[in-house]
Amino acid sequence: MFVGQDTDIYVPPISGINGIDLRNALNARFGGQHDETARYTLTVNLSEPVTQYKALEPTGDATWQEISVRATYTLTRDGKQIASGVESAAESYTFVRYLVAANASYNNAVKNTISVLAEKIGTRAIAETYRYSTATSDKQ
Repeated sequence: MFVGQDTDIYVPPISGINGIDLRNALNARFGGQHDETARYTLTVNLSEPVTQYKALEPTGDATWQEISVRATYTLTRDGKQIASGVESAAESYTFVRYLVAANASYNNAVKNTISVLAEKIGTRAIAETYRYSTATSDKQ
C-alpha cells in the first residue's frame, strides 16, 4: 500500500526508553531518519505501560498479565495539522515467580506492543501524507 510514496517524515525525539524504540521503529518504517527540514513532522506522546492482571491461581498469585501502551500523535505540514489520533496496543504475557523470566516476559511484551504501535501510527501517517499530497495537487 502506498509503495513509492513520499515518506519524508521527521519524528522528533519521544521521551523514555520506549519512546526511543518507537521513534526508531517509525523511522525504519519511513525509510530512515529524516531531519527537521522534512516535509512532514510526526509528533508522538507515549504513555507509560499499564499492567493488568488477567489470570489468577486459587492462591491469588497472578499467572498472566496484560501490558497496554497508548500513544497520541499529530502530523503536520508547514505548521498546519493534517492529522491526529490516538492509538493503543496491548499484549498478554506469562507472569512467573522467577524474576529474570518475569522481566524477560514483560520486556518482550513491551517490545511487541511498541512494534504494533509503530505499525499503526506509521501506516496512518503514510496514508495521510498521500491523502494530503493528492488533495493539494488536485487544487493546483
